[in-house]
Amino acid sequence: MSRTVAGARVLITGAARGMGRLYAERAVAEGAKAVILWDRDAAALASTAAALNERAEPGTLVAPFVVDIADLGAIAQTAQRVRTEVGDPDIVINNAGIIRGKFFWDHDNGDDIRPTMKINSLAPMYIAREFLPHMMTNGTREARIVNIASAAGTLSNPRMSVYAASKAALIGWSDSLRLELAQQGYGQVKVTTVCPSYISTGMFDGARGPLFTPLMTPEYVVDRVWRAMLAGRPLLMMPWTVGLAKALRGALPLPLWDGVAGAFGVYRSMDDWVGRETLAPQEIQLD
Repeated sequence: MSRTVAGARVLITGAARGMGRLYAERAVAEGAKAVILWDRDAAALASTAAALNERAEPGTLVAPFVVDIADLGAIAQTAQRVRTEVGDPDIVINNAGIIRGKFFWDHDNGDDIRPTMKINSLAPMYIAREFLPHMMTNGTREARIVNIASAAGTLSNPRMSVYAASKAALIGWSDSLRLELAQQGYGQVKVTTVCPSYISTGMFDGARGPLFTPLMTPEYVVDRVWRAMLAGRPLLMMPWTVGLAKALRGALPLPLWDGVAGAFGVYRSMDDWVGRETLAPQEIQLD
C-alpha cells in the first residue's frame, strides 16, 4: 500500500470521538475516497461528520452510520447499507471497545460480561467477516484490517479480568486471521494487531502505568498505528515495556513473575481507576 490512504475507502468503528475521530481526521487529510464512520452516539457522530466534511476535499465522502456493534445483528444490516450506499471498504479499523474496571465477582452477566465480550471480541470478527470477501477477491488491490487490542490481552491484571479475556480473544483471532490469509494466497490483505498499554483518552483516568510505562497520548498512538497499518505490520506493541513484560511472563516461573509484576506496579495499575466522568461508573466506551 502507498504511504497514504488516498483513494481508499476507510471504515472506523467508535469514530465519533477520541481516537476513532483522530483516525477519521487522518483519513480525510490524506484524501481517502470515503471515510465511513460507525458509532452508537448519534449526536456525537453527526457533529464529527460535520467537522470532517468541512475539512474534506471534494473527492472525499464522509459517511456516518449510527450502529451499536453490541447488537451483532445490526452489524450485518449496517454492512449491507455500507455496501449499497458507499461500497466495500478497503481498510477496516476495529477501534471501538469497552471496559468494566471491577473484580470479576462484581461483574453482572448481562450488563458487564456479555457486552464486553460482544463489543471487544465478537464485533470485530463479525465486521471483518462482512467485508473480507470483497478484500480477498478484489484482485491485487491491497486491503487492511486493524484490530485495536490491548496489552491487557497479553498479561493478567486485577480488576481487568473480563476486559483482559476479551482482548486475549481478539489477539488470538486477529493473528490467526493474518496467518490464514497469508497461507491461502491472499497476501494483499494485511492484518495488524495493536496491543497498547494505557492511553490518556479518559478511558483509563486514574490508572497508573507500571514502572517505565507512562500513559501515552492518543495522537502518538494513532500515528504509530497508522504507520503500522500502511506498512502491513503484523503486530504493534507499545510502549516497548509491553513486549518486554510479555517475554518475561513467558520465561519466568509464575511465582517469580508475580513478584516482578508486583514490584513494577503492574498488578496495582487499576487500583485508582475511575474512567470517564461523563459515562456511568465502571463503564467506559473507547471511541
